[in-house]
Amino acid sequence: METAIRGGIALSPNQVFSPKSGDKHSLCRGPWINRGILRALSAARSGKGGGLLERPTIEKTTPGRESEFDLRKSRKTAPPYRVILHNDNYNKREYVVQVLMKVIPGMTLDNAVNIMQEAHYNGLSVVIICAQADAEEHCMQLRGNGLLSSIEPASGGC
Repeated sequence: METAIRGGIALSPNQVFSPKSGDKHSLCRGPWINRGILRALSAARSGKGGGLLERPTIEKTTPGRESEFDLRKSRKTAPPYRVILHNDNYNKREYVVQVLMKVIPGMTLDNAVNIMQEAHYNGLSVVIICAQADAEEHCMQLRGNGLLSSIEPASGGC
């Protein structure tokens, strides 16, 4: 049986031909030999594309969580949203800059200062344009830190 699995071809239920050495090896005789396995091995080795198939991998997802493919698909099709910072008379300018840098990923000091100044002088400023779920999260974090913010659909894309 070991010879058949390692690359031999079954000639009969009790003999195996090894193509490497060219000689016949007799298998152990006994009632426990499964002749169906030997026939399957010889059939698999003799035809085109024969051999063992690999076990397919199945992506498992936990309940309530989308697969990586679904997340990529939803990100591509999700319309962009603007996160808007509104001016207020309560927070100091330095604090607004600190919160922007803490809440928005990749926010630089220069960008945070520019956004803060635009909101101060014009009444509002666009902080970031992103997917709706991210925009809602950023808006909630800004509000959680005492800033006035809102979101709106971004017309015209990113």
